[in-house]
Amino acid sequence: MAKPIITNTPAENLINGQEVFSFVVSNDSLEVSFTNYGCTIMSILAPDKNGHKKNMVSGFARPADYLNPHPYFGCVVGRFANRIALGKFTLNGKQYQLPVNNGSNHLHGGIVGFNKKVWSVKQIISSEDAAGVAFTYTSADMEEGYPGTMEVTVTYLLNANNELILQYEATCDQPTIINLTNHSYFNLSGFSDDTIDEHLLKINAGNYTKKNEHNVPSGEIAPVENTPLDFRGYKRIGQNINELITDKGYDHNFVLQNSTGAISLVAELQEPVSGRLLQVLTNQPGIQVYTANWWDGSITGVQGVPYRQHGAVALETQNFPDAPNHSNFPNAILSPGEVYNTTTIYRFSAM
Repeated sequence: MAKPIITNTPAENLINGQEVFSFVVSNDSLEVSFTNYGCTIMSILAPDKNGHKKNMVSGFARPADYLNPHPYFGCVVGRFANRIALGKFTLNGKQYQLPVNNGSNHLHGGIVGFNKKVWSVKQIISSEDAAGVAFTYTSADMEEGYPGTMEVTVTYLLNANNELILQYEATCDQPTIINLTNHSYFNLSGFSDDTIDEHLLKINAGNYTKKNEHNVPSGEIAPVENTPLDFRGYKRIGQNINELITDKGYDHNFVLQNSTGAISLVAELQEPVSGRLLQVLTNQPGIQVYTANWWDGSITGVQGVPYRQHGAVALETQNFPDAPNHSNFPNAILSPGEVYNTTTIYRFSAM
């Protein structure tokens, strides 16, 4: 496998006086592009079983295009990914109110979350084994209602083993909550097929966090057995998707069986025609599976096709939704002196 290399473009435009760049990392198999606006993965080109490359993720051609409304294509969401019920949580006896931007809930960091920030380029990385970029962002005290000034670093690295490594680190000067993830949507056909119904999905999870009528966890950890959420063996995503009427598809957090905190294989996504395989590894406790249930064909991406309902699937490695409000969920509090440190790996191949 060839040594990964990285190239970057000149600043394309200014957002609030800040320069926006895009970068491309590649080896002799994969090519990945990303931008410091929203810390966004713009494209992932990977070969099929015959060596033909296509872009497997939803997105746009230029960083400036991401200024238009879109459903979190490829970006980092935070400070807290997923939902917080009523936008409320209590920390050290004090209740905090976050913006409500998803029904009655706070979603993905609020109105102007990390996905809409211009991140700084901390380091361009190039070694024999990997190439990529470390991005940083300083989130001010009470930004979007969150306490404490937080320093965040997200690093994207492509290695010689066709693995895209996502590393998240953060520190804070007072107790706060945190839950970071990347919101890439995958269609391993390269959007040749306009839905992911025929994709095969496998998840290393025997349980999920059951939801209430407000689309947030009830607190109950429920078994996937005998439900449409049973992906313990390979199953067509479309097999039971229409049974999930309220959500219009999958929008569920799975409780991963990696309680040791080690990086382990948690999910596999396969597209039978192209043979492309995505393996997801992480040390996070959960993964949100979201099947683009509200896409309606009104956005046309870089592939030149409208993005329609169930056109892709997001596999969001994360803590549990609404974790600060459930004592039986994994801890989501970051205190001074601690380092938030999680890793997710997207491993690509064709079979």
